[in-house]
Amino acid sequence: MQNQSFVIEFVLLGLSQNPTVQKVAFVVFLLVYIATVWSNMLIMVTIIGSPTLLESPMYYFLAFLSFLDACVSSVITPKMIVDSFYGRNTISFEGCMMQLFAGHFFSGVEVIVLTAMAYDRYVAICKPLHYSSIMNRRLCCVLVGTAWTGGFLHSIIQILFTFHLPFCGPNVIDHFICDLFPLLKLACTDTHVFGLLVVANSGSVCIIIFSLLLVSYGVILFSLRKHTSEGQRKALSTCGSHIAVVILFFVPCLMVYTRPPSAFSFEKIVALFYCMLPPLLNSLIYTFRNKEVKNAMRKVWNRLVVMSHERKMLHV
Repeated sequence: MQNQSFVIEFVLLGLSQNPTVQKVAFVVFLLVYIATVWSNMLIMVTIIGSPTLLESPMYYFLAFLSFLDACVSSVITPKMIVDSFYGRNTISFEGCMMQLFAGHFFSGVEVIVLTAMAYDRYVAICKPLHYSSIMNRRLCCVLVGTAWTGGFLHSIIQILFTFHLPFCGPNVIDHFICDLFPLLKLACTDTHVFGLLVVANSGSVCIIIFSLLLVSYGVILFSLRKHTSEGQRKALSTCGSHIAVVILFFVPCLMVYTRPPSAFSFEKIVALFYCMLPPLLNSLIYTFRNKEVKNAMRKVWNRLVVMSHERKMLHV
């Protein structure tokens, strides 16, 4: 089926048309983006530079999650920064489709990675004697491969249908990103069935995986009764970080993609929340609640300081 679109670019209304609000948004978006990329890259470098951490499945997945958070933020936030600075909120049709695909792709991968991390904690707490044999490197690689595949399939389904919708009328999107429901309002055809498809694809994925995660953490917390008080404290600390990350990621997604395809007053605010805050807060939550990561960061930092000092001495 040929794309019958006559629209070559879209106009994004953004958060506000007020110049003052746009300037404030520029500063906030820029600071959040720098903090997000810097903190997630720091975690990645720390784990990759610490062989003992990298050998642990939990930190292996954490490094992967940090990479995904940096990617998710980079898909959306730089465009928002540029738009807020110049006040020109336009995006080409192809750019819109690419943003839509990349955003759902990396988010889809992250959903499966969060599920893999929950399974890792389940095995570690509920089956500690079999942990090393179950969570081996081969299984970790299979789970990562599954995450990439699942994210691609989820995103390609969305983009194939969206790309073939006819856009022949208005090109103004009342949003700051190209997303599914705002685009449906501009299509020159009946999108009722497609709206239901979006809910069935994105919405059902969020509901099913979020429910599985809640059940798995419920089982984990129930099994902690058999552990010592020290074991309970450590397990609760780790699981608390995971649960906080899961809630930050899934609750806004559920609010956006499990509703009927119609607007609600807080849509932009909710979208802004799940686009910007989870990628930033994920790294902070895991870092501040994890002594091993903080100790590894200190070692990496000290190593970099020593290398920098030695390099200066060589040039003297």
